[in-house]
Amino acid sequence: MPRRRLTHALLAAVLAWALPLMASAQTTDVAGVKFDNEITLQGGKLLLNGAGIRTKFIIKVYAAGLYVPARLGTPEAAWDTRTPRILKVVMLREVDANDMGKLLTSGMEKNTSEEEFARAAPGTARLLALFAAKKKLAAGDSFAIEWAPGKGTVISINGKSEEPIAEPDFFASLMKIWLGKSPADDSLKDALLGKG
Repeated sequence: MPRRRLTHALLAAVLAWALPLMASAQTTDVAGVKFDNEITLQGGKLLLNGAGIRTKFIIKVYAAGLYVPARLGTPEAAWDTRTPRILKVVMLREVDANDMGKLLTSGMEKNTSEEEFARAAPGTARLLALFAAKKKLAAGDSFAIEWAPGKGTVISINGKSEEPIAEPDFFASLMKIWLGKSPADDSLKDALLGKG
């Protein structure tokens, strides 16, 4: 009987040690934000390709995670519109939502040609209006940019989705904010690509 109790005690100790490790293997923690390592979207599984922090002058602004069907080999693969994908952003500090919309637009303009930016203009106008209506993004608020094949780009703020924006150029322009030639944050670009 004492041996059985000892076995149960050892088993309980091992489980108590292992369970937190098993739970953490299912998420990736970035500045206190937990990103699931795998999600289901449109009936298919997407993998967390990478996650990181956007900093500005050493201030942590937001955490972001990029989900794709298979690990990315190049930044350009992030805006491949044949399969679903999603970028999730969680604010780490309060920002003016109108300013965020303008920064996103500026990031699109820096990373696209004049023709690409012009083709994305209808979606860009909707993006600006969406963020302007929100007023502010508080710490813990989130937004997501999802590509849904056959529908378009779905932007949601705090889980509330807007009507899809059909133009594929708009989705590509958005992804280039973080993964283009002049990304918002070089270290975040590397992190989203799984290099950081």
